[in-house]
Amino acid sequence: MEMKGEAKLLRIFISSTDKYKHEPLYEVIVFAAKQNGIAGATVLRGIMGFGSSSAVYSPTNWEITEKVPLVIEILDESEKIEKFIEIILPIFDSINKGCMITVEKATIILLKKGVKDN
Repeated sequence: MEMKGEAKLLRIFISSTDKYKHEPLYEVIVFAAKQNGIAGATVLRGIMGFGSSSAVYSPTNWEITEKVPLVIEILDESEKIEKFIEIILPIFDSINKGCMITVEKATIILLKKGVKDN
């Protein structure tokens, strides 16, 4: 894939415990990105954070589950990101969890495909 120049970076802020139809929400989003031909997606695990609930979550809290903030970053051409947003918004409309979705301009300097070691 040859891509260089202007792109969009989609960021989705959710919790590690968020689910969609009994599946982890972050997996649903990443697999949807792959199915829709998006250039790349990465899930970043936060060590601490809070959202609209104002509850602070970190691994030092004594909880049964490891509820920590996640950020899903998805990068591609502007048109592909805009179409992908339309695909995923109904998912977020159907769940009762808090989240935030942002989009910003990005410039791709280098996109280099790696080769698997044998």
